[in-house]
Amino acid sequence: MVRRRETEELLDQAGHDPAELAANLRDIRTVNRLAGGVATVLCHLPGLLSHLPRGHPLEILDLATGSGDIPLSLVAWAERQGRPLHLTVTDRSPEILAEARRTLGGVPGVTFTVCDARAVPLPERSFDVVLCSLSLHHFAPGEAVQVLREMDRLSRTGFILNDIRRCLTGYLAAWAASRVATRNRLTRHDMPLSVLRAYTPDELRALLRQAGIRDASVTTHPLFRMAAVHRQGGA
Repeated sequence: MVRRRETEELLDQAGHDPAELAANLRDIRTVNRLAGGVATVLCHLPGLLSHLPRGHPLEILDLATGSGDIPLSLVAWAERQGRPLHLTVTDRSPEILAEARRTLGGVPGVTFTVCDARAVPLPERSFDVVLCSLSLHHFAPGEAVQVLREMDRLSRTGFILNDIRRCLTGYLAAWAASRVATRNRLTRHDMPLSVLRAYTPDELRALLRQAGIRDASVTTHPLFRMAAVHRQGGA
């Protein structure tokens, strides 16, 4: 097992060239589509919502949304299911949130908010479900605990945390893919580093315990993904 790294990813820095940032986010969308980011969320979401009537207007918060590709997939899923949906899409970077606006342009029922996933300025239990995808590895352990606490605080039904898991095979695969599939400087630097910054399933369980969340389930998924799903008591 490779040790976790704390080296900062280029995406977390400010002042990117807009074209380079947009290309990097396109690469991340591709990774989410082909490597299970969208599939992992949709694997767990129906079960989390099973107790809610199909006509219940769903309120979903997506923290650290990136380019908004997973919310866009949720819109398509809700339409297929005949479920009314309102999305609140957040990121701490105004530049990244602007890309999400472009991805979700024209989609009704979407609210965009610049905020930090570690301290969301919204009341508790504001949403049926809180999501956070491909983002927890950007946070050091103490900060990751803050994010998990916020997800728990803000959700009425529960939350889905979806991220990559750290392992040597995943690192080698990410390094190779970043050299073959893209010429983007940010992607080539950050893609393998993201795996080194990621947590293992056991580390994620420990973070959940530190956050005071005792009954979440942690599952692994193909292509080096993992998820933590928490259902609020009685939901």
